[in-house]
Amino acid sequence: MPAREFYIAVLALLALASVAPAQAQSAYGIGRSATPAEIAGWNIDIDRDGNNLPSGSGSVSHGRQVFDQQCASCHGAKGEGAVGDKLVGGQGTLATPKPVRTVGSYWPYAPTLFDYIRRAMPQNAPQSLSNEDLYAVSAYILNLNGLLAADATLDVERALMEVDYFGPVALTKAVLPAMRARRAAVTRAPRRRTVPRRRGWPRRWPGS
Repeated sequence: MPAREFYIAVLALLALASVAPAQAQSAYGIGRSATPAEIAGWNIDIDRDGNNLPSGSGSVSHGRQVFDQQCASCHGAKGEGAVGDKLVGGQGTLATPKPVRTVGSYWPYAPTLFDYIRRAMPQNAPQSLSNEDLYAVSAYILNLNGLLAADATLDVERALMEVDYFGPVALTKAVLPAMRARRAAVTRAPRRRTVPRRRGWPRRWPGS
């Protein structure tokens, strides 16, 4: 093969080889970059300060309807617990030998509550509620725990304004002292030393 034809063939092969992996995500030649729409579908987490809360609002009265339809079958008619966890009560129990962890006693913060319900509830159809329904049912659960008035409406501004209830201040004032007291009580409690009992073979087999 003449040198000229050889060089032309080499250049053609290099050109073809450079076109094929142009869209490759990695050296293995598989995958692709996620589109903005795909990223937006997963980027729905909200931190405790309320960053990334969506627009919308919901009233306590509307939240009662959403709760009855979507939540009561698992969590009880008033959040008292059934198949699902208890959502109401338990205030003041975190430092006791039998702490009751509910929304009211353990994490009474609107952004955290909204975020969890938005991502994981209802259990049979997560991420199916609208923003209005999410704000409403969050408001209703907070109302059941005495943290929001019955005629209140929850939205982005209200969730961020109520920092004493729904933000880091509440975590410091209400939860951490109880957790520390509980930890101290467990540390001070004497440990029981048990001696395992030796079990021998039965003298007679059942039915013999």
